[in-house]
Amino acid sequence: MAWSPSTPLTGAAQSGLTSPTYTLTADTFPSSNGKQYAITALGGTQTGVISTGASTPFTLAFSKPAVLKTRTLDSEGRATAAPMNVYKQITRKSVIVDAAGSTRVMLITTVVEVPAGAELTDSEDVRAALSCHIGALSNTSSGIGDTVVSGVL
Repeated sequence: MAWSPSTPLTGAAQSGLTSPTYTLTADTFPSSNGKQYAITALGGTQTGVISTGASTPFTLAFSKPAVLKTRTLDSEGRATAAPMNVYKQITRKSVIVDAAGSTRVMLITTVVEVPAGAELTDSEDVRAALSCHIGALSNTSSGIGDTVVSGVL
């Protein structure tokens, strides 16, 4: 799989974090169709943030379909079925939910659903959609953080 984030990974801008970086260490994904990294060290100024631990996970993972789906074509070459191949990037981070220090795991999931066949016949538009989506996530990272923390869009 080509998904291979660099380490240290430079984090996107967020209010209250200065030049955040994350050291990634290869971890075990729950199945054979993905990769996972544990965030084992932090860089920049991230006061109060903790890296991964046995009871405080901080992981970054990516998975692909266990079996890639294919399109079916009729006798004239038109698609009669184009099921979705689903790819996911998942971040898991232990967060404190009360003054007693109780923790729960926060999940962030980006799901990419590609109709089977599009990767062959329209790879440029597939790549453009991904470029736009990931660029928007990076470009609006701080705003997303502000909205999630304040509840105001």
